[in-house]
Amino acid sequence: MVQIKRVYSEPSAQDGIRILVDRVWPRGCTKERARLDGWQKELAPSTALRKWFGHDPRKWHEFRSRYLDELAQPEPRKAIENLTKLARSQTLTLLFGASDLKHNQAVVLKELIDREERE
Repeated sequence: MVQIKRVYSEPSAQDGIRILVDRVWPRGCTKERARLDGWQKELAPSTALRKWFGHDPRKWHEFRSRYLDELAQPEPRKAIENLTKLARSQTLTLLFGASDLKHNQAVVLKELIDREERE
């Protein structure tokens, strides 16, 4: 099972494995508060894509398309395969820092992992 959650939200026992999927560390969040099991920077959008998107919901569909292209590269593909294996046996929580719960990279990653989990 894969779920997504803001890194600023209170950690819970139901989170299972907690993986941060941002390229940069979330502002004002300590490592103790985040309680991460891993930080997968290679799964975050490139700096150029992140800056272009700027969390503008009007750019969401184009961002999603470009981000999926980035995730198709060998290094992210391997990381996604590993997370998919984890999600088949335990709860996996993808953590993100953005305030928009519907338009962020964790949404795209969850969709991708969920799809691969079913295959």
